[in-house]
This record gives sequence, C-alpha cells and structure tokens, in this order.
Amino acid sequence: MSGYTTQEVSALIGLKPHQVRHYVRSDLVQPERGDKGEYLFSFRDVVLLRTAKGLLDSEITPRRALRVLRRLRDQTPEERPLSAMRLIRDGEEVLVCSENHFWNAETGQVHLPFAAPRPSVEVSTLLGGGVVVTHAQGEISSDAWYNLGLDFEESDVARAPEAYRRAIEADPANVDAHVNAGRLHQLSGNLRNAKRHYELALRLAPEHQLANYNLGTIFDELDELPKAAEYYRKAQAIPDAHYNLARIAELSGDEMTTRRHMRRYRELVEDSQGR
Repeated sequence: MSGYTTQEVSALIGLKPHQVRHYVRSDLVQPERGDKGEYLFSFRDVVLLRTAKGLLDSEITPRRALRVLRRLRDQTPEERPLSAMRLIRDGEEVLVCSENHFWNAETGQVHLPFAAPRPSVEVSTLLGGGVVVTHAQGEISSDAWYNLGLDFEESDVARAPEAYRRAIEADPANVDAHVNAGRLHQLSGNLRNAKRHYELALRLAPEHQLANYNLGTIFDELDELPKAAEYYRKAQAIPDAHYNLARIAELSGDEMTTRRHMRRYRELVEDSQGR
C-alpha cells in the first residue's frame, strides 16, 4: 500500500501531526491504513490538508475552516483535481476560484472576477495551491497580480498576459512581471514586445539573470549571434546560457571556448539535480 504518512504530511505542508490527526477524527479525510496501522494519506488528502493550513494561516477559525473544507470536498467530484482550485478570503467571505470562476465556499453564490476594483491581496503559495487573503481597503497589489499571472499560466494561460499587464500597471518597476510578460510575448511570436519588456526589466535590474538570458534568445532567434552571446554571458547561473554560448563558439571554430562552456553547462545541470 502506498501513501503519505502523518509525519510526511506534516513535513510537506506544515501542519502539526496532532492537527493532521484532528482532521482525520473530524472525518475531513479518510486515509487508508498501512500494515502497522499507520495512516496513509492520498494526494487528494494532502491537497485538502494543505488548503486547511492555508485557511488557518489566513486567520479563518478552525471550526469555520473545517466547515468550508467539508463543503469543498463534498461538492467536488473525485475526478476533479482539488489542486486546480484556490480559496480566496475576501473580507469575511471565503471564495473558491476554479477555472477562473469564483463562488462563495459556504453559500455557493457566484462572484464575477475583475468586475470592479478588488481589495489588496497577499498571496500564500502552497505547492501549487493556496489562500489569498484580502483586506478591506485598497487596490490589488502588483505582487498579487503577478502571482495571479503565475496561477493563470498553469490553469488558463490566455489570461496570464492580462494579469502581468495589471501587475506592471500597478508597479512599473515589477521586474519579474516584465520578464514573464516578455516570455509570453516571445512564445506567441511577438519578438518586438518581448524585447521591449526584457529591456525594461534590465533597465531596472541590469544583473537579472533570466532577463539577460531571455533577451539573448531574442537576438539568437534574429540570428544576431554576437549580440546574443553578449547577453548570454551576463546569465552565468543559467545552464542553457552556457549551452548556447558553446554552440555559438563552435560555429566560430573556437573549440576551447566551446569545451569550457559545455563543461560549465554540465556542472550547473548536475548541481540542479542535487549531485
């Protein structure tokens, strides 16, 4: 029998073991039993418990959190992944967000996203899901729009550019929003807008590794290899920058530089794999 033990769930999501067992006794999750009688939690159980942790962190009372999670569990078919949903605390309401639809977790009332300025938010990222805590006053922050863009990239990528645009609108100095917006433009073939966003990011943070690497790939696509190499050399921490530098050096017949960058490429890849 396979599954996550109580200790493994505790380490994964940050709930104390006694809290994990509390949700078993409360019948929120029904783990299997192992050969020694230990609890073995499914991935779906872990997702539900992770969401419980997020609700508690957002100052939802334990009793109310349990009520919300029971309704979420009971209203969600087994084949529908809970990990694709997010819970949002909007003032005193707890909303469910799934496939860009919002509804009250306790009443089922539907809410329209982006219909009006929403309160500012703080996002707690929890291994692919999370709880968004909103406050009573103010607009959504740039970082919150950025995090929403990340969520949309996983669930509905067509909505991500708008979220990044709003992040930049809220704070033109949000470097990561510029980089991600540029990457989406680049993937869609709009190299001009991609280049503009990368250059804006580098004006704000000249040493930004990913912005330098991505701008290098733009010049690479345009077959401007010396310019591409200039930006790849500023992205020393990114393995593919060294791979591309090796390729460019090979084209120019520089075998020593090719070998040096391929060696560095392998070192970085092995480090990232926990050699």
